[in-house]
Amino acid sequence: MRLSAMGDVAMLPHAIRALKGAYPDVKVTVATRPLFRPFFEGLDVDFMPIEVKTDYNSFGKLMTLAREMRDLGIDAFADTHRVWRSLVIRNVMWLHGMRTAKISKGHIEKWFRLGYSNSSAVPLKHTVLRYCDVFRDLGFVFDNPAPVVKSPRPNPLGEKQGTWVGFAPFSAHRGKTYPEDMSREAVKLLSEKYDRVFIHSGGGAEAEFAREMERTYDNVTALNGILKDLGSEMDLISNLDCVVSMDSLVMHLASLVATPVVSVWGATHPELGFLGYGCDPEGVLQVEMRCRPCSTYGNTKCKFGDYRCIRAVTPQMIADRVALMIAKNAGVQA
Repeated sequence: MRLSAMGDVAMLPHAIRALKGAYPDVKVTVATRPLFRPFFEGLDVDFMPIEVKTDYNSFGKLMTLAREMRDLGIDAFADTHRVWRSLVIRNVMWLHGMRTAKISKGHIEKWFRLGYSNSSAVPLKHTVLRYCDVFRDLGFVFDNPAPVVKSPRPNPLGEKQGTWVGFAPFSAHRGKTYPEDMSREAVKLLSEKYDRVFIHSGGGAEAEFAREMERTYDNVTALNGILKDLGSEMDLISNLDCVVSMDSLVMHLASLVATPVVSVWGATHPELGFLGYGCDPEGVLQVEMRCRPCSTYGNTKCKFGDYRCIRAVTPQMIADRVALMIAKNAGVQA
């Protein structure tokens, strides 16, 4: 069970892939939002769709969910979310004699790392490996998952010609969002060098920024409203030569389809365990500062008010790192 956030749900397939690789006959049912189903494509799992706002918003509905889960004939319950709602369901399963296990999120060790990280620090356990530990606590024995191997996927935007790059400057939190003025310059630099640049965004102001860039540059495409679902977005990302992402969903989507990533980090830090699983560390862009990371999830306000950590990563740094990652990946493929 894992219902949010999108990036965290997108890391779960790596762990399930390792579990199914070792135990192909074990039936796995994923309880998550219907929106996230494309993340688990090709894993031979069943689904229990849960709409958070309607199926998960009262104690009575939690009891209904727990009963529906028991009716599936499950033997064990893996709580990879560990919020109070999943705790209720987990305890109901335990009371009915089922094996249960919950994720250890490492809140204390992450808290001690805030404001003290540096390039020589030992990274904390990756979230994907924490998911694996939940399954191991249920009695399964298997190796950590290997990175995803690139495989052909359909291109939802037609035949690819030249070099295609994605740019995803947005996040739910300001500490993980690339500033708008710098995003404009980054789009300019990328559009000057590559055949097509795609801007990944949500709706509202994000979509308007993407459309403005599309109007400004002939080879820039705003993706909001073009792709029908997250599965189509993953298909497109798999056909890109590189994608630029913040510490956010697109980085994790790229890790699921083995596309090179340039990841930009500000208030958060990859050593806390949230780097896209299998992503090349050489694609990480960050500037070490005494004040960072100031937040595990990016939702803490900057104490200086200027989010200097993320502004320290310049558009030229992004363009240079994209060129390096594309060249490196071309060499690997050759």
